[in-house]
Formats: sequence, structure tokens, C-alpha cells
Amino acid sequence: MLPAPSQIVETLRDLGAQGLLGHIVASTLRVFAGFVAGALLAVLLGAAVGLSRHAEAILDPTFQALRAIPSLAWVPLLLLWLGIDEAPKIVLIAIGAFFPVYMGVASGIRGADRKLIEVARLYQLSNIALTRRVLLPAALPAILTGLRNGLSLAWMFMVAAELIAASKGLGYLLSDGRETSRADIVLAAIALLAILGKISDSLMAVIEKRSLAWRDSYA
Repeated sequence: MLPAPSQIVETLRDLGAQGLLGHIVASTLRVFAGFVAGALLAVLLGAAVGLSRHAEAILDPTFQALRAIPSLAWVPLLLLWLGIDEAPKIVLIAIGAFFPVYMGVASGIRGADRKLIEVARLYQLSNIALTRRVLLPAALPAILTGLRNGLSLAWMFMVAAELIAASKGLGYLLSDGRETSRADIVLAAIALLAILGKISDSLMAVIEKRSLAWRDSYA
């Protein structure tokens, strides 16, 4: 039931000759599209909730309830609404990426030091200058952490998304390995997911490190 590592390597070699690169590219493009869409929406709504108590009272309870819904619970609804093309897959990935980024943006803005804001008001900074010079730098660590977590969840939701009538992708390989009782294919797909997830997280970590190079914090 548990194939040897050498067999998994051999399976990857065989899959490479059968179009494995196409599966990797398909999954990566879906994750990228869903992550960008979900993160952009999360930044806008998270900023609104962080800056406005009225927006927080209206939006935050609903988002906290939606955040508790498992990924597979969205699949039937998205199939009914959007059919079986690429749209439901990308929307599901965007849903997975949305909530960590939203939480990071909203909590980062709300957690800004009140004394810094009072000093900015004392110097009569405009709202735009206050946001650019005080709120954004103060919230940036939480925002970048939310982006990293959102990217990680985007890869997880991608597997559920590719169960929606996909003919390409690593989620499709997982399903194909299960249906054909090929544990080596399942483990090969899992290994590729781990590698791709690690690569994308490492890229985000580099961006985070460079964006926060100004911080004088414990390393």
C-alpha cells in the first residue's frame, strides 16, 4: 500500500513523458488566477473593515461565518451557479485565498499604534498621507503574513477545485490515482504539491523580507 521512494521517482519519470508538465502548469495558473483575485478583493474589503467601524459591523460577522465553511461545501453551489468550466475552479481558489488576506489586512490596520496616529494628526497629515506613511507600514507585517497564508490555502483549495470535472492538474492526478488504485500516482502528486507550495511560499518569504527590511525587530 505504501510504494517505495524509488517507485515514486519512477512514476514521476513516467508521468513526465506523459505530459506531467501540462498538469503542473494548469494547476499553477489556476492558483495564480484565484490567489490574485481573492487577495485583491480581500485587501479592499479588509481595508474598509479596518478603517471603518460601520463597515466592520456590517461585513465582518458575515465573513467570519463564511470563513468556517469547508472548501468542499462550496463545490455543489459553484457547479450550480457557474457550470463545469474554469470559472468555478478559480472562484473556489479565490475563496480560499480571501479569508487569510482579509484577516491580515483588517487586523493589521486595527492594530496600528494609536500614538503614531495621534502624532500624524498633530502634524496635520491628510488621510491619504496618514494611510501611506503610518497605517500601511504599521499593517504591512500582518498583511504579508496574510498573503503567505492565503497562498498556502490557495494550493489546498486548488485540489478541491480540480475535483470539479477537471481533465488536467495535480488534483486530477490525485483523483486518477485513487480511481485506478495507484498509490504511487497519489504520492507523486502529493510530493509535487508540497514542492510547488514550498517554492511559492519561499518567493513570498523573499518579498516579505525585502518589504520589511526597514523593521528593527528581533531576527
